[in-house]
Amino acid sequence: MVVGKCGIYLYCGGKSWEFGRNSHSHFPAQARMLIGEYQHTIDAKNRVSLPAKFRKEVGKKVVVTRGLDTCLFVYPIKEWEKIADKISEMPFGSADSRSVNRFLLSGAVEGEVDSVGRILIPDFLCDFAGIQNKVVIAGVYTRLEIWSEHSWNEYKRRMEQQADALAEKLGDVGML
Repeated sequence: MVVGKCGIYLYCGGKSWEFGRNSHSHFPAQARMLIGEYQHTIDAKNRVSLPAKFRKEVGKKVVVTRGLDTCLFVYPIKEWEKIADKISEMPFGSADSRSVNRFLLSGAVEGEVDSVGRILIPDFLCDFAGIQNKVVIAGVYTRLEIWSEHSWNEYKRRMEQQADALAEKLGDVGML
């Protein structure tokens, strides 16, 4: 990224974009990110409405599975295929690899986004994530995470207390 007199110039993967006063460039479709935090409720049939901002990027088919930190991961189907391919390449002889395979794949369900933007979350996944009524949907670049509101608030509180230390660690390895 280069900041110039008339805007910001971003170079990534051999492509470039210009942002600024005279810019008419936009990110290409494949570069759209799922970001943001939204509060929703889950209905009596375990359906949750995806934020309108995410619906186009997510598409009509998704995979919902157990995530880390007691949340659920929601992947657009094409992104899930990439994840599943990587998982399938993990060494079968490794107990850790088998555990990750079982954790993510056995808990995965394919679903459709209905005409009003809702997805169905099976009971066993709601139980895993402690979801009862209020949820937070967080966009995390290529996936969504669905959290119980209580778990999200607790997680966020812990992370906010550790933000400086985490930034320092990331800086030490060249990430920030």
